[in-house]
Amino acid sequence: MAVSFECSTESMLAVDRLFDLSRDITAHTESMRASRERAVGGVRSGLIGLGQEVTWRAWHFGLPLRMTSRITEMDAPHRFTDEQVRGPFTYFRHEHLFHRHGAGTLMIDRVSFAAPLGFLGRAAERLVLARYMRRLIEHRNSFLRDVDW
Repeated sequence: MAVSFECSTESMLAVDRLFDLSRDITAHTESMRASRERAVGGVRSGLIGLGQEVTWRAWHFGLPLRMTSRITEMDAPHRFTDEQVRGPFTYFRHEHLFHRHGAGTLMIDRVSFAAPLGFLGRAAERLVLARYMRRLIEHRNSFLRDVDW
């Protein structure tokens, strides 16, 4: 059974600018400096597009992890979805939505994932991993909202 959550972030950036920043490999890497995340395969710089993959290497929970994601859906500049094709999760899907909101944009992230059963167990998956993942997304979104380059 998958765990799901949703994060909403308001930004003064235009829809198309925030959409592109959300697909920008460098912006993602900068937002995830604390976990030493970097692109090590596939698209390693610039904007990732429909059907393209990126392999990330990062440190989480004191462990080096590697995950390959593919952009499986895209309707620029309103939405795109990335899904894990290889990595630590049994299932991982991240839908990014962008809506004009006043003078800026409302960005909504819908994340669903499942960890291998033996890894944590369902209770720990919901209590520990879901909170950790939500904080990562919120941190990334704060970075994107405030980016000035």
